[in-house]
Amino acid sequence: MTQQSNPHFDIIIVGGGMAGATMALALAPLKLSLAVIEAHPYQDEKTQPSFDDRCLALAWSSRQIYHAMGIWDKLAQCDGDGFAAIKHIHISDRGHLGITRLDHQKEGVPALGYVVESRVVGEVLLHEMQNTDNISIFSPATVQQVETSTEQVKVSIQFEQKTQSMTAGLMIVADGVNSRTRASLGIQINQQSYAQTAIIANIETEMPHQNVAYERFTDSGPLAVLPLTRNRCSLVWTARDDQVADIMAMNDAEFLSALQQRFGYRLGQIIRTGRRAAYPLVLMTINNDTLAHQNRIALIGNAAHGVHPVAGQGFNLGLRDISALAELIAAEMQHTKQGDPGNKDLLTAYWQWRQADIRQVTNITNSLIKLFSNQSTPLAVLRNSGLLMADIMSPLKHAIAHEAMGSGKLQGKLSKMAVGRSLY
Repeated sequence: MTQQSNPHFDIIIVGGGMAGATMALALAPLKLSLAVIEAHPYQDEKTQPSFDDRCLALAWSSRQIYHAMGIWDKLAQCDGDGFAAIKHIHISDRGHLGITRLDHQKEGVPALGYVVESRVVGEVLLHEMQNTDNISIFSPATVQQVETSTEQVKVSIQFEQKTQSMTAGLMIVADGVNSRTRASLGIQINQQSYAQTAIIANIETEMPHQNVAYERFTDSGPLAVLPLTRNRCSLVWTARDDQVADIMAMNDAEFLSALQQRFGYRLGQIIRTGRRAAYPLVLMTINNDTLAHQNRIALIGNAAHGVHPVAGQGFNLGLRDISALAELIAAEMQHTKQGDPGNKDLLTAYWQWRQADIRQVTNITNSLIKLFSNQSTPLAVLRNSGLLMADIMSPLKHAIAHEAMGSGKLQGKLSKMAVGRSLY
């Protein structure tokens, strides 16, 4: 942590959760001076929401990004505690016969993705940040004021019971979907409730999951059961908002019985559940007109978009933001010794690059929710025919697999790190 008075940094990152910490470590090899401002104390798991006991479904391209950063090997050392490969994906529609199965071997990769506990990723990222000389961490600290100009960004923070100011050539906003920093800048959002809530828990099943991730569509929303270590699975049960209070009020036996009815017996009896948490689901997009006039501001992660978790792409979408922005900044700084990471052309190029991916993920997730929530018989027949066709038609199955892996054509231009190449 810096003790300077009114220091100047090359880049200030507001938000030191999963996205902000990853962004800092992606940029650290450039030897830029970086400040990370995090509102919650890292030492307290109960208040640092990004590092709690939720799980992340990391697509194959996200694994490649962390590999290119030198982080993946450190995460892989956690194997046996909160880290499991997704080798197969099983997609089904409750009450119907249509099924699509994806297999890592047919895609020529060790895994289609990985499931990692947020706590495990958080511990690795925090350790790496704390041991990187050019990253200064301000935590817990809150942003009080931001002033931008064509030359720099000035940020006032409350830190260690004092108000401190700092300046930078670029401010990266990474403080989540309800970003106060984004709102204070006048960047407007378009927000729409799905009228659904994701109920999260870790569960234990009678039969081993064998590294299969299940995505099961139901009349109240998708239900995902993802492989974890120690014969556990990560559950994401999407329920209608009017069902949530009743589900959360159930005791464990009642909850397991209701879940068993929704999921079925592909893993035998569901025998244990951990702590439950509920997260309302919203669609959030940025009003580009209000972003366009900003000076020296970039948005990443959930501060830049909010999508339905149906395809598990939320955090992966944010990692692709990070890898794209890091690539552009690296090119700028390597092009000239006087490189400016916050120049208007660079930030415009970044946001334009990310639009196709954000738009496609948003469209796909919205379409899936609408398609599988409609219980009309003709539509049910149509979608189940589609699942069966996808299962038997290799080109279509490969396309679906690559979209799930974060390396499909719909993502648009892939960053160097997304294909495993280092920037430096």
